[in-house]
Amino acid sequence: MKRSVMLIDLDRCIGCLSCEVACKQEKGIENFGIRPMKVHRVGGIGEDADAFFLPMNCFHCDPAPCVYACPTFAMRKREDHIVYVEELRCIGCKACIIACPYGAIAFNPNTKKVEKCDYCYKRLERGLLPSCVSKCVTNCLYFVEMEERPKEKHIAKRIDSLLYKELFNWASKDKFLKV
Repeated sequence: MKRSVMLIDLDRCIGCLSCEVACKQEKGIENFGIRPMKVHRVGGIGEDADAFFLPMNCFHCDPAPCVYACPTFAMRKREDHIVYVEELRCIGCKACIIACPYGAIAFNPNTKKVEKCDYCYKRLERGLLPSCVSKCVTNCLYFVEMEERPKEKHIAKRIDSLLYKELFNWASKDKFLKV
């Protein structure tokens, strides 16, 4: 089975949060603090400050630490490598939250369960894109199928190098907040 990944064009993201809103609507999340798709502002304070935006969601790791940490097997991985929560099995113990190196999992105090990005796999099964991708106003989010693992690593390295370059450029402009 093919594996799909989310690619993000950081040059196009304007921090509008349409991906966050679409994600929350798709999942029916009403709690303000729970954000399976998060957009982080990196740098600058104020209107004229130099900053860029970094959309982040679950990386669907391989292997996925959250899957191994879950004592009830509620955190699952599909054949296509999408990591999701089987809600009926989740007891809200938060072991997956502790295991996730990216902070991609959140506890929902309303449901007493965890929430995370699952690439809207139910939409994928109907031939639709993840909600965040379909609602992105600048088209900076891409959801693509990868045929071979080496290509993924190449893309991951490219994304890492772009992020590093962006962070380095921002830091070299002496934009750090001085206290």
